[in-house]
Amino acid sequence: MTDTFIVSLDDAARDKKLPKLEFFASPFSVANTNSVVKIVFPEFTCLCPKTGYPDFASIEIYYLPAEKCVELKSWKLYLNSFRNIGAFHESVINFLFNELCALLNPRWLRVVGDFFPRGNVNTTVVIESPTERPDCAQSVFENSKSHAKSF
Repeated sequence: MTDTFIVSLDDAARDKKLPKLEFFASPFSVANTNSVVKIVFPEFTCLCPKTGYPDFASIEIYYLPAEKCVELKSWKLYLNSFRNIGAFHESVINFLFNELCALLNPRWLRVVGDFFPRGNVNTTVVIESPTERPDCAQSVFENSKSHAKSF
């Protein structure tokens, strides 16, 4: 049962209800293949498209920039706009991955959605580009901790 206040992710994207992401020129050399930018947004909220209940998650992106980097304030406002959007966890992460690939065109990208448990179910969705992972990425992953675990 969903309410009429819930906007589907498809409708929000089609009707351009999401704010524009902004970028700036990458300070990394094109020859630099061993850098990773990690951005964590631990207060992501969207709505379950079936129940209308809020889903909370930590969204992490890791990327090796090509020509552009994500401007953080626009990223925050972009993610905050999902507050009234109804979407399954897998759909949200897939959407974010595809948007970042299209707009940012990174040399490598990984998007992780670590959703808080609800009804004793914890969901973590990971999508990674098929391009070669930077050497330093593994150390970034090993030093990461979950921001969405309640136990």
